[in-house]
Amino acid sequence: MNLQHCLILAALVFAVGVFGLLRQRNVVALLISIELMLNAVMINFIAFGRYRCVDATAGSIFTIFIIALTSAEMAVALAVVIALHRNRRALDVHAMSNLRG
Repeated sequence: MNLQHCLILAALVFAVGVFGLLRQRNVVALLISIELMLNAVMINFIAFGRYRCVDATAGSIFTIFIIALTSAEMAVALAVVIALHRNRRALDVHAMSNLRG
């Protein structure tokens, strides 16, 4: 597998994530779509770190930061989803518009 194959794979995964982000109304599906997009970015970092950098660990370090950021983001997002489900009994995106303070 060369760099072009990795970039094509990442582009396809990112496109599926964008399609899911634009098409879905369920909050959990939106979170999964965001995860797919971040996974595509991680594939790019690993691929460029492997094939283009002198130091191959640079891509891995960025990937570790993305994993840490994603973990924190998902913890907060799932807490919001649980609160939304308890209050509104729905996980629709349009139900979140009523939460404005």
